[in-house]
Amino acid sequence: SLLLLSAVVSAVALGRRLARRRLRARPRLRAILLEMLSTFQVCACTGELSLLGAAEPHTALTLTYGFTVLHGLTLAGSACNPCGALQPLWAGSTALGDAALRIAAQFGAAALARAFMRLVWSLGMAEPHSAALSQGCASPMQTTELQAFCIELLFTVVFQLAVLRAESVTPKYRVHLLALLITMLVYAGGNLTGAIFNPALAFSLHADCFYEKFLSYSLVYWIAPALGKFLLLYVF
Repeated sequence: SLLLLSAVVSAVALGRRLARRRLRARPRLRAILLEMLSTFQVCACTGELSLLGAAEPHTALTLTYGFTVLHGLTLAGSACNPCGALQPLWAGSTALGDAALRIAAQFGAAALARAFMRLVWSLGMAEPHSAALSQGCASPMQTTELQAFCIELLFTVVFQLAVLRAESVTPKYRVHLLALLITMLVYAGGNLTGAIFNPALAFSLHADCFYEKFLSYSLVYWIAPALGKFLLLYVF
């Protein structure tokens, strides 16, 4: 699993470097491609970590912290979260079309990451991989819809508020603070909703659940984070 995660991070780093070099004259396309690559890395790595979490919860928490720090260091400038694309739209610093393209790129990368990981899992390189392929809707929602909605909304507000407040912190410290917060939220609510608070990541991890129970899952994992982000932007 660690070799697989390392390969994903290395491949994305190479892709981001090539995109920056080859697309300097096309900043809009470069930004979309960088967002896609970054979201792919987050979704693919989290998909593998979720399998490790089922087998070794404490080890998975440690890896969650470590890889969140790694994402923060290697994916600087990318939101990797549709909620993050709403902030510049609200502030008027980006057009509606650009925000829509970025969100579409994030969901496209999420679907691609899911397909890629299922292809890798089909090779049977690790024991949890075969079991993951046989699962349908492996629901992370272990509470009522109302409680799950409130948890995802609250976690979104807490995390996005931390992101806003941490903008003045030195980057090398900021990534550790945010990684620690994410790990704490996963520990606190992972057994209830998965503590995802990222619509694209939720779709990548649990696409089957969206197909089977679209209304309830879109309410908890799409609408709740978006509402939390808008409430935060409105207040602050």
